[in-house]
Amino acid sequence: MQITTTFRHMESSDALKSYAEEKLGRVQKYIDEPIVAQVFLTVEKIRHIAEVTINAKGITIKASEETNDMYAAIDAVIDKIERQMRRYKERIKAHKPGNESGERKVRKTILEAESIEQLQEPVIIRSKTFSIKPMSVEEAVMQMDLLHKDFLVYTDSTTEGINVIYRRKDGNYGLIEPQKG
Repeated sequence: MQITTTFRHMESSDALKSYAEEKLGRVQKYIDEPIVAQVFLTVEKIRHIAEVTINAKGITIKASEETNDMYAAIDAVIDKIERQMRRYKERIKAHKPGNESGERKVRKTILEAESIEQLQEPVIIRSKTFSIKPMSVEEAVMQMDLLHKDFLVYTDSTTEGINVIYRRKDGNYGLIEPQKG
């Protein structure tokens, strides 16, 4: 596991850093390598804030906790991350997704500024290509929540059609299912 610790508005402390790394070791049992974790420890007046972002095998999990003690904040945020990862792993097992032939592949292409200025017509500035595994609506909602995104395009595991799940302004979810016809 690769861990980056950032201290904001406080002196860096090897004790806090090693404590956070030790606690993050608990989440390794929920997901295979590679795991990249970012820990942000912040002090604002009397508030001690611990934020953790974990990227592993195509999923991103974020959590933050705030208390009056930094060690308690680290404990609370790790507990929250562990709950999220446990829930994610249980849902994956429960749905038993079919063929997971390969890792999710992400390719980003960004055109250089000079070439954009020379063109007269609209240009795609950013493009993402990735392979997706079929999932249920519940899995798609969970993945969208874990990524903190407002929408997710996915392949439905039952119909094998491409669907879009999105977060509505009222906090509920919307589902777009294309109809063949």
